[in-house]
Amino acid sequence: MMQKRIFLLALLINISLWSQDQEKIYNDTLEQLNCMLKDSCQLSFKKAVMSVENAYYNNVLDTVGFNFEIKRLSSFTSSMVNQIKLKYQGKDSLKVKKYAALFSIVTDTIPIVDKDGVMYEYIPYVYDFEDIWGLKNWDSMFVSKLLETGKGNCHSMPYLYKILAEEIGADAHLAIAPNHIYIKHRNEIDGWYNTELTSGIFPNDAWLMASGYIHLDAITNKMYMEALSDKQSIAMCIIDLAQGYNKVFPDNDGQFVMKACQVALQYYPHYINGRILQAETKKKVFEKEVKKDFDVFTKEVYEDDFLRLQFLEIQHEYVSIHESGYRRMPEEMYLNWLNSLKEERKKYENKKITNTDKSN
Repeated sequence: MMQKRIFLLALLINISLWSQDQEKIYNDTLEQLNCMLKDSCQLSFKKAVMSVENAYYNNVLDTVGFNFEIKRLSSFTSSMVNQIKLKYQGKDSLKVKKYAALFSIVTDTIPIVDKDGVMYEYIPYVYDFEDIWGLKNWDSMFVSKLLETGKGNCHSMPYLYKILAEEIGADAHLAIAPNHIYIKHRNEIDGWYNTELTSGIFPNDAWLMASGYIHLDAITNKMYMEALSDKQSIAMCIIDLAQGYNKVFPDNDGQFVMKACQVALQYYPHYINGRILQAETKKKVFEKEVKKDFDVFTKEVYEDDFLRLQFLEIQHEYVSIHESGYRRMPEEMYLNWLNSLKEERKKYENKKITNTDKSN
């Protein structure tokens, strides 16, 4: 019996130390990302994404394999740039060729002939319809999972695209729609246009509006459809980090998550996921403090000035989020919206971009 108790005690100590180590990894990662935002460290979207995923895996992510695969894909992308022929005649045609190569790497089946004359096919990434928002397994959102399985979603596929763009010296801007991430590019002839990786086409803005969940106020308040800067993309990674932290430490006190939200929203104040996470965290902390659900506004809470102010502040945040134009899209509606690109391709496809960005 004594030996069993000693074993259990040792196990609990090891678990506690393991937890403390991962806490440190999360804090170090947040500092690393904040360092990029403050221009004290070199900004690298690849390093940001990899460090966020590594923190979730408690520093056991195969970073060597991750880097190798990114290098392999970026080399392949660069080799394709010289082979692509475009109808596009703008002065920035080399840039557009890079966009076309990136798009093909993520979405197209590509015939390849090796040095011995043997032909085989490069198989593109496909959309994974299981756990599309990482509700069951948070790593369903990860680029490392996409690289390993060839299956991804509207989070991992645009992230991979932006990483590869960074590697080959091209610009790629993440953009937000309800529960969705896509890519925005700009060329001198066509201006800004959308690149949708989960369906493999260039949809016009009408498709985005067709979801029914993009309120006019959301556009006015720059919640959706904006081409994000590199720093805003790093801010998104910080919110990813905080969401992963919640998965690893579900009973946390909210301090790390609040700190992460404050850093991210300083550089990307309109980021809806960050605003919602901040409000939800404040609500969770409040409920723990009063030991009641937020919806139960008791006399005890009302008579406590500090608690009443907390309650009103949280309530104000939720009202502000709603008034900014946010509407959460149900999963079934989201999938139907994605499928509309395939079913009504002619209606939503930006044909002039399709004709210029795809090789002949």
